[in-house]
Amino acid sequence: MCSEPDGGLGRNTEGVSPKQAHLAGLRGTRMAEVRLQEGESLENALRRFKRKVMTEDIIKDVKRHSYYLKPGERRRVKQALAQKRARKKIRKDSDQVAPRRVAAAK
Repeated sequence: MCSEPDGGLGRNTEGVSPKQAHLAGLRGTRMAEVRLQEGESLENALRRFKRKVMTEDIIKDVKRHSYYLKPGERRRVKQALAQKRARKKIRKDSDQVAPRRVAAAK
């Protein structure tokens, strides 16, 4: 636990309780920041920003924290995703074999 009022993030949260900072989203939040370089177009800076957001998994983190899952529900979702990946892998493996048979039959 950090003794600083802003959670060690360097943000100015004077006069704000830790609970208020948490509710306001000031605690543990990551923000991608891109500074416009001299002579750089806005499109290039936007492209760099999008790439930075993707590499830091900010979108995934926001989606994961957008709602609460109970531990049992989280486990069921995790198992369902694993089964889905397994079915996809089996289907992919069988699709790779099928075109060879068709090509050999001709």
